[in-house]
Amino acid sequence: MEEELIATRTIAWLGFAVGVLFGAVGNRTNFCTMGAISDIMHMGDWTRMRMWLLAIAVAMVGVSLLRATGLVTIEGSLYGGNEVRWLSGLLGGGMFGVGMVLASGCGSKTLIRIGGGNLKSVVVFVVMGLAAFMTMRGIFAVWRVSTIDQVSVTLDAEQYLPTLVGAWSGMDPAALALWLPMAFGAALIAFVLAHREARTFDSLLGGIGIGLAVVAGWYVTGHIGYVPEHPETLETAFVGTAGNRPESLSLVAPSAQLLELFMYWSDASQFLAFGMAAALGIFAGSLAYAVISGGYREEMFPNAADLKRHALGGLLMGVGGVTGLGCTIGQGLTGISTLSVGSFITVAGIVIGAAATLKYEYWKLMRE
Repeated sequence: MEEELIATRTIAWLGFAVGVLFGAVGNRTNFCTMGAISDIMHMGDWTRMRMWLLAIAVAMVGVSLLRATGLVTIEGSLYGGNEVRWLSGLLGGGMFGVGMVLASGCGSKTLIRIGGGNLKSVVVFVVMGLAAFMTMRGIFAVWRVSTIDQVSVTLDAEQYLPTLVGAWSGMDPAALALWLPMAFGAALIAFVLAHREARTFDSLLGGIGIGLAVVAGWYVTGHIGYVPEHPETLETAFVGTAGNRPESLSLVAPSAQLLELFMYWSDASQFLAFGMAAALGIFAGSLAYAVISGGYREEMFPNAADLKRHALGGLLMGVGGVTGLGCTIGQGLTGISTLSVGSFITVAGIVIGAAATLKYEYWKLMRE
């Protein structure tokens, strides 16, 4: 038991380190999915979107190499299974997309902004965490499980694209698990680097740094934290993870779990899992960079309308992130790195929700 406690602390510290990398790089490069969509719609600028696509490519290639070398298995992760809850993905993603526009950024951007001194984002984080908790285990969970989660499609194999293509074509799934993400990753990298603005230092740092943080997360939980036979249960275990399965960066559920940990600190069953530690690391990394670079600036709501807007955004991100099983990081990077069908559906919902909200706000502004 003592050895497991030590291992759990090790995973937490490593998760914190991964988060620090993410937070510092994200602050330096202004990495933001909502901002990337906004840049395209309002200015026709694809720079930040190419940074996000580069991060996806690096994560895809990295995860495929981890799997090919036997260092990590993603089977049993949140993104697998043969049941695709497509309606939950679309609606949950859509709600998250709307919420991140109202809240001026997604979950990761919220933590980065807190580190930079933005007090508005503290409110967003707390509301997002409470809403996520209610959607995981509270009143919203009853509605979610009994309604939209009931709508699903059952596939013939696990919903990872290499597995599905292998089952449908008769090709070797193990080979596809290596070459399919490598091909997708190479195509994305070629698209990104073909444009001069994507070859600047900050763009490359943001894409490669964030992508490697996702890969590192999979390695920490899926390799370092992997126990073939737990001494008590005699079953496979992934020490230091909230769900006892391999995972990487995701921020909506960990925000709820962090609040629960802080509220029930004396409960011996509570522990600082990888995702929670990574969230704290993102804040710490952003704070460190903001202080060192002289960019730390405290900011508060100018009026009640702005407070209500950000609180509503946090609420929608919390509900939507849990319903869609992830956010722009949990699904948009970590999930997509596995080539999960469900992740592509949720990301589509996020982009549609964000784009529609940005379009509506621009239309409303033009009418004033």
